[in-house]
Amino acid sequence: MPADTEENLDDVISDLIDEDDADNGSEPSPLAGIETPEDVTFDGPPVQLTERAARQIRKIREDESLEGELCLRVAVEGGGCSGLSYKLGFDHKSDEDEVIVSQGIEIIVDPKHMMYLKGISVDYPDGLDARGFTFDNPNATETCGCGSSFAT
Repeated sequence: MPADTEENLDDVISDLIDEDDADNGSEPSPLAGIETPEDVTFDGPPVQLTERAARQIRKIREDESLEGELCLRVAVEGGGCSGLSYKLGFDHKSDEDEVIVSQGIEIIVDPKHMMYLKGISVDYPDGLDARGFTFDNPNATETCGCGSSFAT
């Protein structure tokens, strides 16, 4: 590798480290800047999994040999064609998280996200025309064509 390239990479790495130090660990909320109209009501039971989604989550946990302390986190973040995007992943519980059990799987949700997720059903179709996690959100006023983002 030429010396100029090594110096450039060192500069990039140094800049990244400096940016991390400047943040002091305070990341902006993924919901920052997203406003919800006051007349929107969020109905329904807490987050639910269909049997197919629960089966796929158990399979992922087994295939990835994930530790038992990790729970399924359902969240939203700003972005996507319609304004908010769904997020799924395994995470450790925090003291602030709301805990829901659906299909025998422990689900954690940040209370700030619950207003967007209350009543949502997570499914996992595995047919020829669709495969992957899908979200049925009764609170969404619009969704994008792929179903991964929504607005309220």
